[in-house]
Amino acid sequence: MTGSALLALVPLAVVAVLLVGLLWPASRAMPAAWLAAAVVGFLAWEMPVAWIAAASIRGVMTAIEILWIVFGALVLLYTLMRSGAVDRINAGFAAISDDRRVQVVLLGFFLATFIEGVAGFGTPAAVVAPLLLALGFPALAAVVAALVGHAVATVFGAVGTPVVVGFQAPLENVSDAIAAGGFTVGEYAATAGGWAAVFNGLLGVLMPLFAVGMVVYFFGETDPDDRSLGPAIAVAPLCVFAGVAFAVPYVAAAWLVGPELPSIVAAMVGGGVVVATLKAGYLLPDDEWTFPPREEWPAHWVGTIEPGGGNGGPTGAGTDDAKTADDSKAGVDAAPDTGTDASAMSLLRAWSPYLVLVVLLVGTRVVAPLETFLQEGPGTAIAWSGILGTGIGGEIAWAYVPGTWLVVAALVAIPLFGMDRGEVAGAWREAAAKIVSPAIALAFVIAMVEVMLETDAHSAAVDGSMIVVLADATAATFGPAYPFFAPAVGALGAFIAGSITVSNITFVTFQFEIAQGLGLPTQLLVGAQSIGAAIGNVIAIHNVIAALATVGLVGEAGRVIRLNLIPLAYYLVAGGTLTLLFVYVLLPTAF
Repeated sequence: MTGSALLALVPLAVVAVLLVGLLWPASRAMPAAWLAAAVVGFLAWEMPVAWIAAASIRGVMTAIEILWIVFGALVLLYTLMRSGAVDRINAGFAAISDDRRVQVVLLGFFLATFIEGVAGFGTPAAVVAPLLLALGFPALAAVVAALVGHAVATVFGAVGTPVVVGFQAPLENVSDAIAAGGFTVGEYAATAGGWAAVFNGLLGVLMPLFAVGMVVYFFGETDPDDRSLGPAIAVAPLCVFAGVAFAVPYVAAAWLVGPELPSIVAAMVGGGVVVATLKAGYLLPDDEWTFPPREEWPAHWVGTIEPGGGNGGPTGAGTDDAKTADDSKAGVDAAPDTGTDASAMSLLRAWSPYLVLVVLLVGTRVVAPLETFLQEGPGTAIAWSGILGTGIGGEIAWAYVPGTWLVVAALVAIPLFGMDRGEVAGAWREAAAKIVSPAIALAFVIAMVEVMLETDAHSAAVDGSMIVVLADATAATFGPAYPFFAPAVGALGAFIAGSITVSNITFVTFQFEIAQGLGLPTQLLVGAQSIGAAIGNVIAIHNVIAALATVGLVGEAGRVIRLNLIPLAYYLVAGGTLTLLFVYVLLPTAF
């Protein structure tokens, strides 16, 4: 690796050492990484201070856009939690079967993927793990099931943020190359998102089976010598059916509507199909499977909250993927008792705010005049061109991004559930409080990436930004075999930052540049980035510790990560093979 490539690697190395090695909070590690990028850019790339500042400001503007989406997602989720709607949704799933394997499919997979689609940022495990605990799952099993179950949905989590922002923002820096291929950046990002859906849809068919298999094998017997996958194989038809029921609408929504809805629509449609199938008496297991007697469980299966008895109910779900170990250990506040009788609420009423959200998002993406107005109309965006007199510009498209429509859906939910002022104020306060910590981390990590992307923008004499230099060095190292390793790059980003969105922002342009350098389809390698970035969430230290905190099991992060290396290995090996197949055999002429 050349000297320039080693220097370009410094900011990423700082992130890895401080976050993973020294376990610094993200709010401290990310400013240090940004400073490292600024210093390397100034000294090695001779980037003027004004350009460093302008690139950083654009990063902050992008972070504000992301945080608006996160805030809207959390406001809506907290509104439903305080109204009792989340309790009703959970009860609707849990009442279908007492078989623990079926409950993993319905809650650990479908409910977790749904919550990932509407909220993202670490929320699914923080909500679903306590729900499984309340049903009587060992705390460790509940965390594993929730983390593994939601992975495939992270590609389009938080109403498409990893693509809407995670793809588009960094790809603005290669807009000329994209235009040469006949695309706008938005069109290109949506198409790459479509391929991401194909890759992850194919891989995700087996994820319900992996979630069930992990629970059955590691928590079915207390004696390791007696472990067996037999009970998982017995429900393999149900698991694969569930995977297909999710994958088909997932891929269809990505190509037909856009990146905002695939995870939401797939969870709702697929979950509905599976529930209807089970209620009709099909695919139900012949024998009911459950865990060993409680008194036989090893101590590390359970923490400070006893399984069952309702004390693992829905907790404050704002634990986001930018949270650190220190943040997470503080625990997650339990949702207050609102006095609402969830059993008296119909399932349709409980789901209705999300149905409203789907209608709003489809309307603003499919109705062309409305879409054009929201993107180009007066006052629909906050733009700054030529920041600080440089050639760098930024924009906060507040009217078009999903955050606005999430807030509208939350406002619609207030009269639907007859909520009082105290309940509404509490939901908004909690949502606002939960974005403070990730705001710092997001602002600095995106600013760091923008500096790395813009290190050559100030002068035509500078040959390649930090990202381009890193991409060239990587392409030279792996050559034509690189597509197999492309998903691993995304997984590394998610493992370090705990976020598929941040992984995409960091490495999407990197993947694009490598593809161009090797003469390979850029859309496919950008799409393959999401394979690793999605599965990386199951071992992201911040996500794991946050999930453990919600079930009173802080201190078992290493054990969870070791267990989750199994689905990680499947996803990366199969995903790398799939990428090679598409790049060299199925679609070698794609742009």
